[in-house]
Amino acid sequence: MIRILHRIVSATGKYKNRIRAAYIFSFLKGIAMKAPLILCFLTVSAFMEGTMTKMKCLYVGIAMIVSVILTIVFEHVNNVLQSGAGYKVFADMRMQLGNHLRKLPMGYYTEGNIGKISSVLATDMVFIEENCMGVLSELVSFLISQALMVTMMFFMDWRLGILSLAVTGIFVLIGNGMLKNTLAHSKTKQECSEALTEEVLDFAEGIGIVKSYNLLGERSKRLTEEFEKSCKDSISFEVDYTPWSRALNLCFGIGTSLVLALAAFLHNSGEISDIYMVGMALFLFDMFIAIKSYYGQMARLTVTEASLDRIEEVMSAREMPDEGTFAIEEANSSPEIEYEHVSFGYTDKTVLHDVSFTIKKGSMTALVGPSGGGKSTVASLLARFWDVQAGSILVKGRDVRTVPMGQLMDHIGMVFQRVYLFQDTVYNNIAMAKPNASREEVEEAAKKARCYDFIMQLPQGFDTVIGEGGASLSGGEQQRISIARCILKDAPIVILDEATASVDADNERAIQEAISELCRNKTLLVIAHRLKTIRDADQILVITDGKIAEQGTHDYLMAAGGIYARMVELQTA
Repeated sequence: MIRILHRIVSATGKYKNRIRAAYIFSFLKGIAMKAPLILCFLTVSAFMEGTMTKMKCLYVGIAMIVSVILTIVFEHVNNVLQSGAGYKVFADMRMQLGNHLRKLPMGYYTEGNIGKISSVLATDMVFIEENCMGVLSELVSFLISQALMVTMMFFMDWRLGILSLAVTGIFVLIGNGMLKNTLAHSKTKQECSEALTEEVLDFAEGIGIVKSYNLLGERSKRLTEEFEKSCKDSISFEVDYTPWSRALNLCFGIGTSLVLALAAFLHNSGEISDIYMVGMALFLFDMFIAIKSYYGQMARLTVTEASLDRIEEVMSAREMPDEGTFAIEEANSSPEIEYEHVSFGYTDKTVLHDVSFTIKKGSMTALVGPSGGGKSTVASLLARFWDVQAGSILVKGRDVRTVPMGQLMDHIGMVFQRVYLFQDTVYNNIAMAKPNASREEVEEAAKKARCYDFIMQLPQGFDTVIGEGGASLSGGEQQRISIARCILKDAPIVILDEATASVDADNERAIQEAISELCRNKTLLVIAHRLKTIRDADQILVITDGKIAEQGTHDYLMAAGGIYARMVELQTA
């Protein structure tokens, strides 16, 4: 129990002292809330002893008002210190997570971790900050309050004290059993939540394919099964939790009755005064409320521990090393790009085998070959989406692993077939490539990318907010905006996954013109699908089975009559 509390407080980092300070004010609030009962006891005692006066009644009234005001003040300070700190903690944690995610290798996002990330952000962090951070100090206050109540019983009569201590011990035994049970269920519940999130995301992202192939029944069945599993797990949790909760309530009722019965027996035998008996009547139902409330709240904290486990799992994922200190020197006479005996694999599957080639500044290198041969991997390694497992990739003579990631990315622009636009204005989607760009620069980039005219026809022009993923634009329009983004960045190296491969004929000409603007005076690494677009490439690399099978110009490879020549013949047939 204390371990869970300590772990949660430790997770608050620099705010932990604020949480601990809240313990004091929560305890003071508890005393202030009990003050009216104490005042009632003193008032009744004074009446029974015949010592009550008008002035004493006035003082009691004033004390009642002061206790209420103090309760409000202590509650406010407690909320400022604790709940306010909780929101700050998770605001910082979300920023840390975002910074951490951007440093992870792209492979992390292809290993089924999207559901986990979504659950951490949308479920785990929200649950902790809304359900747990506001009760930490109260839990400590409950423990102190229960200790004081038992001490008070010993003060009244040692037999009442022993009985109260015994009942508290039974509460602890039941409560610990309940916590072990809920902790086991909490881990299962969080895993189920992650699986459900993953399935919902998968269903939503693939809804077009699902509908086009009339697979709604099959895919909906899988989604329904995940919902049913989640429902069963939740019901199972409640079924297992209910007996423990009932046992706590029974312990509270029976324990309170036993203390009352013993007090009545001692009073009848003359061992407890009438005044003490009145005090028992006033405080009786608060006798075990603190320990009962403590375990009622702690049951929720078991879910918190499972949530913390998952948050820490994501935060502990290995980041891409970014310890480079060398700068890329433009005046360096080394080739623009060099691949030296590069090998790479995903998990246990090797994708590239001893790949070596050189790209001169201002030249165009095209990568062609069958699907799955390793073309995209070659390009992705240059941008350090992953790190090579053997060999090295050099830019201007510098190993990309020795260059700060930010500087490396400043040197590389990328345009891929699959375009992603953010739910923001058209202007911001382009300007993200160069945040300090002027509006004139953004508009000029749009003109070069042949998207200025259709942007100006949108309801608010450049200030039009487009749907998430660019859903409100056609595929060709999305592609041209992504090219405008890359033109604005003006990086000396451009990786181009042939942008016209999946667009209609009406957009193809505009996109080809936009690409021509983008590629002017740049070093190009092109993943080619339509072979007619790379006939003028300075060199063509045929990648098959993770190796360079052929290398040369279009004319040279056609004359060789190998793989490339056969690919060209198939496309022109």
